[in-house]
Amino acid sequence: MSALTTEPAASEINRLHAEIVRQANASKQALHSAVVAAWQAGQLLLGEKKRVQRTMGGGVWQLWLKRHFLGSRRTAQNYMRLADTVADECSLQGMSLRQAYLRLGIATEPKSRAGSAPLQALPRHLRFAHRLLAALQPGARPLTPEQNDTYRQDLRPLYERLRVLFEPGIANIRGAALSNNP
Repeated sequence: MSALTTEPAASEINRLHAEIVRQANASKQALHSAVVAAWQAGQLLLGEKKRVQRTMGGGVWQLWLKRHFLGSRRTAQNYMRLADTVADECSLQGMSLRQAYLRLGIATEPKSRAGSAPLQALPRHLRFAHRLLAALQPGARPLTPEQNDTYRQDLRPLYERLRVLFEPGIANIRGAALSNNP
């Protein structure tokens, strides 16, 4: 290939690279601006909540919020929690609002249920298995020998039922043993 045929491609590649860098920087700035605006809104909401509760009583805050705030109650709570938890918005540099919420343990939801994929509820046996695995996490807390024995005794029937699923030969042995014992 000659230098003439690759020069326009290289020029276009570099132009696109410059566009990517420009857009990425604009995106970072927009994300930071959104986080700062949420933090500032939270500061103002906290101040208004104190003022409303002091002048009108505690039960009026929800009415005030419903009448004066265009977002949802949950959004207002998230903004206030962000403002209450973070002393200075500069510490939020480089984070999106969702990232800031996740780091602070503030629950988030999709912007709209209509735009999100429908989630099917997990089957009961999977929910149970997940809870059981979480309870038996090795790092959760060390078990005493007595607790270990108790777990073993309590979980033995479950183990026997699951063992049949994971060790197919066991089902044949159990079936033969059951047929020999009338």
